[in-house]
Amino acid sequence: MKKYSLFQKWSGVSPYIWAVISILPFYFIFQSSSTPEIVAGLILTVIFFVSLRFAFISRKWPVYLWTSILIGISLTMSILFAFIYFAFYIAYYNGHIRNRVAFLTLYIIHLVAITFSINYNLVLQDEMFLTQLPFVIIIWISVILLPFNIYNKKKQEKLEEQLEDANKRIAELVKQEERQRIARDLHDTLGQRLSMIGLKSDLARKLVHKDPEKARHELKDVQQTARTALNEVRQMVSQMRGIRIKEEIVRVHEILNAAGIEFEYIQDDSLKDVSLFHENIISMLIKEGVNNVVKHSKATRCIIEISKFEEEIHLIIKDNGIGTNPDKDVVDGHGLQGMRERLEFVNGSLKIVTKDGTTLLIKIPNVRKQVEVEGLL
Repeated sequence: MKKYSLFQKWSGVSPYIWAVISILPFYFIFQSSSTPEIVAGLILTVIFFVSLRFAFISRKWPVYLWTSILIGISLTMSILFAFIYFAFYIAYYNGHIRNRVAFLTLYIIHLVAITFSINYNLVLQDEMFLTQLPFVIIIWISVILLPFNIYNKKKQEKLEEQLEDANKRIAELVKQEERQRIARDLHDTLGQRLSMIGLKSDLARKLVHKDPEKARHELKDVQQTARTALNEVRQMVSQMRGIRIKEEIVRVHEILNAAGIEFEYIQDDSLKDVSLFHENIISMLIKEGVNNVVKHSKATRCIIEISKFEEEIHLIIKDNGIGTNPDKDVVDGHGLQGMRERLEFVNGSLKIVTKDGTTLLIKIPNVRKQVEVEGLL
């Protein structure tokens, strides 16, 4: 492990490749016999690396300025010293330009410049240039392919970051929706029970001296109400762990049988691939829909049908009761508003048909099980 630790720390061998390429211009410069050319080459090399640094930290129009300087220096170095390897730096930098118009413009200019410099040296038949011809071809191919490769990779990384941010936002929204659901359930269940306990306790306190028997009766009601509230809290805690559709169907069957309503359940065999999150949403929708049937429909028959398609999951809750007025029921708090809020969160839809009873047509976008949000249920 110690043998390879240096390469792992520096992300492989790429830093060493860049270091070798950075030394190459000095080798070509000192091959010149003229002192002024050596000085000019050293100055151009320093200016090139300084300009490259400024190019990476620049935005908008300075990108064109610094890249033009880089291309000019690269072209000059190829003519004076048969050194074209600066083109590799420029190709690498071009791939990091975010603006598509700037990327394509500078890509084309650089490709034309490097092609011209290669042809210029081929015409002159420079001996040093001809000895490195295989490497020249590799550089030219890199100038063509490398910018697009880096540009597409950066674009993909940006999309992945946006997707990760979206997933985090969805996770937060799921938590927020769960908190709202818990608040609604607490208000609908414990709120009523605790209010009743408070009223009956006050009544028992007032009757304890006037009518002790009636006070004992009220205290028994308080005790029974407290036990009922405790059972409902335990049931809510159990539901927070995630409600399976099969478990909810069993509970629905018992409720409908107790209410004297005939029950029929139609299920798609492929429903087992639905994520736990969507199972929980569907189970809560079934619970609220069936509660409406029992409380308000006066029906004798209830049908629940669940079908899974490629893009959507369809849930149908149908009864043969007296029908409903959707707008009025939302105002009266018959559960439809809560169902709409849940569906709005998952981009689902609810349609109500009031012919021969009431039919709730619910559509939920299908999400594969691999992408379910973890740790939220």
